[in-house]
Amino acid sequence: MTKITPAARIASFKPYFFATLTQQIAKLRAQGMEVIRIDMGSPDLPPPDFIIDSLIENAKRPDVHGYAPMGGTLAFKQAVAQYYKSRFDVDLDPAHEILGLIGSKEGLFHLSQVLIDQGDTVLVPNPGYPVYRASGIIAGANVYDIPLMKENGFLPDFSSIPADIARRAKILWLNYPNNPTGATAPLRFFQDAIDFGRQYNIIIAHDAPYCDVCYGDYRAPSILQIPGAREVAIEFNSLSKTYNMAGWRLGMAIGNPQVIEYLNTYKSQLDTSHFLAIFEAGITALVGDQSWLVERNQIYAERMQIVLDGLRAVGFEITPPSASIYIWARLPGGLMNSVQFCEQLLLETGVSTTPGSVYGSHGEGYLRISLGTDTPRIREAVSRIQKWMSERGNS
Repeated sequence: MTKITPAARIASFKPYFFATLTQQIAKLRAQGMEVIRIDMGSPDLPPPDFIIDSLIENAKRPDVHGYAPMGGTLAFKQAVAQYYKSRFDVDLDPAHEILGLIGSKEGLFHLSQVLIDQGDTVLVPNPGYPVYRASGIIAGANVYDIPLMKENGFLPDFSSIPADIARRAKILWLNYPNNPTGATAPLRFFQDAIDFGRQYNIIIAHDAPYCDVCYGDYRAPSILQIPGAREVAIEFNSLSKTYNMAGWRLGMAIGNPQVIEYLNTYKSQLDTSHFLAIFEAGITALVGDQSWLVERNQIYAERMQIVLDGLRAVGFEITPPSASIYIWARLPGGLMNSVQFCEQLLLETGVSTTPGSVYGSHGEGYLRISLGTDTPRIREAVSRIQKWMSERGNS
């Protein structure tokens, strides 16, 4: 057979972690193991009926089955603008400051492709969503890690970035509410980020898909609330987590109009937009009744408490998050090898969690638990972990 050689820029890449994990779980289930997944951030709850009904009704229309406008319909962009005005009191130009995405993940990846030349530097949080790093490496960037440490609230310390590194940087990645740590950031932090971007002519890329999964009285801000933010910032958002629409793949990029135009041009060579009925359902979600989110977040809060109580009882160290669908748990007893821990946990209990090291070297010693699994299954998963940990302690 002819040997096919991949491009050098991707030759060393392995499949995305969750793709490999899903294959492993499928094999275990085929062998008869009952696996509970509390690893991937995929909401188990559906959107409310009025959003689903919008999809069905629009899919029945005879005029929606052709190509949609690239980057989203004007009506969808206007709905995004209406949402940002209502939610953050931010005024946006739908035609030039908003771009529809096939899920925000593709926009995150594309940003590096449109801004990075070989040898440029990107500033990446560690731990952080793996796409920030991978997209930069594929574009030819040098990646500079910014440690997110517990003692600093898992916020980057901009003053620790050497000036010569900052001068070479093209993108600074931020993500609050944070994946995987669940940390949140105040508006004053975003002001500091914008000031840093202006000082060094860096695009501040803020990934904000968890901004409406909040607990108690907490309300996550948008970086675009900072005056003048659009001079250097672009925010990525998504309907995946806010509206339980992860599989619908509908997101948006918002902010700096030059970057929006670059992304639009790049996307025009790659895709042919989304299904019009999904855009219409997205409009319904964005401008329709938002009160159901309160009850949905209460369900996540109940699940979070189950995890907190159960894991703390067997030695995990956890700071309760104010937002996001994740629990960031430090392994007990000085354990540090998160991959080995999660692998043994899966094979011996059937509970699948995510090793902290998947998100970078500073994630080692942690595991991430997702709240996107129904409550009885989360309770059962925690019970299995407790039993397993107790047996380990007695062995």
